[in-house]
Parts: sequence; C-alpha cells; structure tokens
Amino acid sequence: MGNPETSTGSANINSSAPSPFSLRVIPRDQHTISRKDISPNALRVLYRLRDSGFGAYLVGGAVRDLLVNGRPKDFDVATDATPEQVKQLFRNCRLIGRRFRLAHVVFGREIIEVATFRANSDDGSGDREMENGMLVRDNVYGTIEDDAVRRDFTCNALYYAIEDFSVRDYTGGFEDVQARLMKLIGDPVQRYQEDPVRMLRAVRLAAKLGFQIEEGTAAPIPHLANLLNEAAPARLFEEVLKLFLSGHGVASFKGLERYGLFDVLFPESAKALKSNRTGALRRMLVEGLANTDARVANDEPVSPAFLFALLLWPAYCRAQASLLKQGVAPEEAQRRAADRVTVQQLSTIALPRRFSLPMQEIWLLQSRFSSRQRKRVFRTLTHPRFRAAFDFLALRQVASAEHEADVAFWREAQAQSGHELESSLDAMHTDGGDEEGGAPRKRRRRRRRTGAAAGGAAE
Repeated sequence: MGNPETSTGSANINSSAPSPFSLRVIPRDQHTISRKDISPNALRVLYRLRDSGFGAYLVGGAVRDLLVNGRPKDFDVATDATPEQVKQLFRNCRLIGRRFRLAHVVFGREIIEVATFRANSDDGSGDREMENGMLVRDNVYGTIEDDAVRRDFTCNALYYAIEDFSVRDYTGGFEDVQARLMKLIGDPVQRYQEDPVRMLRAVRLAAKLGFQIEEGTAAPIPHLANLLNEAAPARLFEEVLKLFLSGHGVASFKGLERYGLFDVLFPESAKALKSNRTGALRRMLVEGLANTDARVANDEPVSPAFLFALLLWPAYCRAQASLLKQGVAPEEAQRRAADRVTVQQLSTIALPRRFSLPMQEIWLLQSRFSSRQRKRVFRTLTHPRFRAAFDFLALRQVASAEHEADVAFWREAQAQSGHELESSLDAMHTDGGDEEGGAPRKRRRRRRRTGAAAGGAAE
C-alpha cells in the first residue's frame, strides 16, 4: 500500500514545455484487464468518483500486474478530485501524509488508496520541496498527463479508465509491459538522484515480474549505488523486507549483486562473500533465500530476524574469524562479533531491536549444537529461538557437511520424549565418548552441594 513504486518525484520534464509523450488509448478488446479481477471495493471507489463528476482511474502496479496476468495485492486509484473532495464522498475515508497527501478509503481490512493527479513543477505554493536534489514534499496537483510523466517507470504509468474500460498510456508503458521491460521515465541519472531508492525498486520489480531492466535505466546504477547511503536507514529496512520477503528473494539478491547494490546495503557481508574462496557462504545464502521464497509461495510465515541472520551471517563469520585470530576466546569472540556486525549494519539499515536481538540469538545458539551435555541439551531444546536456530543449522549444512551429525542428533532429539533423550545421552556418554569425540568416560557420583555452591553451578 502506498505504492512508492508508482508515485515519487518529478520526471526530467518541465510542465511548461511540450511533452515528448502522447496519449494512446488501448480499448477494452485489445487488453486483458477484466473487472472480475479487480477488487469490488476499488470498483466502488471508481464508480462513485465517476458518478460525482470526477475522473477515476485504476493506476500503477495494479494495472501493470493485471496486464501480465498477476494478482495485485493493492488497488490504487488516481483522480482529479482533491483529497478533501474524496473525503467528502466517503465517510470511511481518512487523509494521511505530509510528503504526499493521500486519501485512504477503508473497507474493513482493505484500504483503497486514492491519489490526486500531481504536477511536474512548483507552482509557488510551497507544496513542493527539494533538499539536496531529493524530493521531500510534493502536493502540487496537475492533470493526468502531468501525473503520468512524473511516475517512476513506464509500466507504472498506465491508467485503467472506469468510464470505458480502456487503458490510457502516456509514456509507452503498454509496449514495455508487453516486452517485459523496466524503463524509467525521464533522465535516469536525475531520477536516481531525486530518489536513490528507485534503484532498489527497479531490481525488486524486475525480480517480481520477470522483467529485464532496460539498458539506459540499468547503466547508471553501479555508478550511483552509493547514493543509497543518503537514504533514510528506516526506509531502507522496509525496502529490504520488500526485496527479500515477497517471494522473489533469490532473483532480488542476484539483481542487487549484479548492479553493485548489495555491496552498499550489506558491505561487510559483501566483503565476506567475495573473500570466501569455496563459495560456501554464498551457496548457503542463496539456499536460505530459496527456502524463504518457497515459504512465501506456500503462505507460510517468514521472519525478518531469520532473514537478517542469513544476510549478515557472512559478516558475522568474517568478524568472528578476525577476533579469533587476535586471540580472543571463542565465546567472547562470538558475542563481540554479533555486536560489531549489528552496530555496523545499523549505519545503513535501521534494524529494530525486536529483530536484531533474535538474530543474534540465532547466531549464538549455533555453538551449542556441538554439545551433548545433558543440561545443555535440554536448555537448548527449550530456548525460545531453538527452532529458528536449528533451521539455521540445517541451512549451514548446505555450506559444510561437517554439520551433518549435529543436524541428525538435534532432529532426533526433537522427536524423542524427555526420558528417551536422557537414556540416549546416558548411553552416548558411557559407551560412545564425550561430546568432543574423546574416549568413553565413566560416570562419577557427585556429592550433593547445597546453598550458594549449588546455585552457582549453572551448567
């Protein structure tokens, strides 16, 4: 909702100059959009706007997805009615936003976003503000032609008209959708400078739709990738979730790598991947993203904490290896590496503590999986992050076969009752050696300890 992919910034086109684009109307019998595939609530909004004398168009990602036989998650509407006029038409409407004033028409859990056509230039009202070349406020209203040429990509500048069920195309977007091309409207360098996050959206939408990024649109990205450092870390966090938790994570990762964007978003992980000669870390990362894509496809829950544990694992391994090389004790190296990687990443992406803390727990639990001490085994099994940490261990097996025995043990441990697990651990210690692979040890009777001494023996 609030589709940033269909709304921000001004194209490299002055509204006082003649537009290089011209309107093409694609009649109903020449496109594949059907009202039966459009949200009934979106249709209600469109019809009421039309019946009240306003222009009413389904716009942006919804039109694009319907043309490629996709199923839009959101249905956005564009109109010449102002937000205040929209609010007068719908009792279930609320106005939101300062940077972009929008009307949200609420139907239970579904929200239909209604945006007023925006112009390309400042009218002197103060409703358009630029800071360091970036657009920070844009509430200057205009015509549908103005609105079309100020959108990001041609495939998002298509309008489905409820009055005659045609598609209106002002930028050549209809042909680009047919050719499966992502193409920026206006000068690519200026558009990326206005909003660097457009580079991420180009990669994300290309991954989602199976489109190619048009050559002129793609060429500046590697050279301008560092502009992402100027974007708000909180905004980059949301963009990363869209990139990797929408069911197209593998394709998004490969696109980010191809255009040098992964190096900016995750600099320490990128260094670790490049220095890992065996490619094991990259295999693990790609496998984890593929598993996440499968979960999304099956409508299974996905966790941002697990995602960032995966994306930052190469950086964590690199930091831990560096600390061990300096002579830091293993457990201390693990803790310090987790903290170091988290702090370093926060300068780029604002990872909330509700995700960073579970992420660190997933990492720190990995060292426990080699233990077969009874108390440690039971503590690990009852840890709140055990399931996520075990899934992460199983994923590490893709990178290294050395984890095969640990994965087998803990998978069996989960299936056993407490009594069965105790018996198997006892047998392991008396007959099969200790957890470090040494010779079998005789069990010693322990003297009972009381008071502070007993309480201090946590293990």
